[in-house]
Amino acid sequence: MRTDDDSWDLTSHVGATATLVAAGRARATNSARPLIEDRFAEPLVRAVGIEFLIKWATGDLCASDVDEPEAAWGLQRMTTELVARTRYFDQFFADAAAAGIRQAVILASGLDTRGYRLPWPPGTTVYEIDQPHVLQFKAETLAQLGAESTAHLRMVPADLRHDWPSALLRGGFDPALPTAWIAEGLFGYLPPQAQDRLLDNVTRLSARTSRMAMETFVGSSDSGRVEEIIRSATRNWREHGFDLDIWSLNYSGARSEASDYLANHGWRSVGTTSAQLLAAHGVAATPGHYVAPSDKPSYYTSILA
Repeated sequence: MRTDDDSWDLTSHVGATATLVAAGRARATNSARPLIEDRFAEPLVRAVGIEFLIKWATGDLCASDVDEPEAAWGLQRMTTELVARTRYFDQFFADAAAAGIRQAVILASGLDTRGYRLPWPPGTTVYEIDQPHVLQFKAETLAQLGAESTAHLRMVPADLRHDWPSALLRGGFDPALPTAWIAEGLFGYLPPQAQDRLLDNVTRLSARTSRMAMETFVGSSDSGRVEEIIRSATRNWREHGFDLDIWSLNYSGARSEASDYLANHGWRSVGTTSAQLLAAHGVAATPGHYVAPSDKPSYYTSILA
């Protein structure tokens, strides 16, 4: 069970989900017709050292080895969704840059490499916030690869459940400047109250015309089915040596609808459902693919009026 002071590295617990996501990006990058390009994803996954995820990243593990043919979710389904999700947040940053925003914050950055792979305009500063061990590992690994950041990249070691704004301000963040924020694959790993505090803090630190893109934690009356879908998939992973119970990493309990919460704080939001996101980026959901309820957007782009 989650606790408010639990911590992790990239091989276990919440940290392993960051490695899982990076493995999906590597798999998509290495495909015959890649729709995303993240040349740093595979080396980072290799450096973490989880054999199961290395095999998935490199293509040495087939979907048929771990995914049931008609399963509603699994490694291949996850990778399909990651392609669309990655493109969505990449485009968000491109649009923000085109609007003149030169300060960006990646909340719970994990093994995100946008500070190295996106073509940031000159003068852009990108802040990455995550657990200290996660940021240190990524920075050291990318330095060994000779990777160079494409923006002024500043690491902010902090726990998003606690006082991360102070750490961000100490790192040089300027709240007087419009900022582009992203919260990708984050909210489910925060307690409901911490999610509200995070949105309060983002609002407090944001100048007018700041933007935020987020993947929300969509509730469902069919949560029992969703739980079984995820637990069934991860049981197959366990049989191949990767023991990660993703469902247990989420905080339970009722939480605010993030877009409604932001609307009450002066933000204007446009929502996109999972199905719309897949279609918008030319990624077809395969038969049996489970997506969030079609009438509930999973992704929002918001602007502070």
